[in-house]
Amino acid sequence: MKLTIESPVEQDYLSVKEGFNEALFKRLSPPFPPVKLIRFDGSKKGDMVSLELNFIFFKQKWTSEITEDQTNEEEFFFIDRGVVLPFFLKKWTHKHRIIKKGEGSIIRDEIEYEGPNKLLTFLLYPAMLGQFFYRKPIYKKVFSRS
Repeated sequence: MKLTIESPVEQDYLSVKEGFNEALFKRLSPPFPPVKLIRFDGSKKGDMVSLELNFIFFKQKWTSEITEDQTNEEEFFFIDRGVVLPFFLKKWTHKHRIIKKGEGSIIRDEIEYEGPNKLLTFLLYPAMLGQFFYRKPIYKKVFSRS
């Protein structure tokens, strides 16, 4: 299943690139499930990000590797691919794009995921959509000009 969410922000794309750090990652974590950050190397090729999702009665580990990153005159992007995924995911690829747009930029999340079966893939869609819509006001606040 594919999902794309765009969030316009006021800062230029290179400033937003610099703001994609561990502190932002922690702010973007939704209230449920609570997330414990185990490892955060950054957003360059070869970096790893690992976290633990706490579902109250059980915990799940999620580890992704940054498999690609690039900066040019128009955008910065990096791709994370799941290497250790929670039980409800079979595949995870997330391309984070920060695209130059006038004096500001657009943060575009391009997600492709699969559950262990087609039904769960479909049922996960509203939760995935909600998780990424949750980020929009955070991006707006963090990357405002003030």
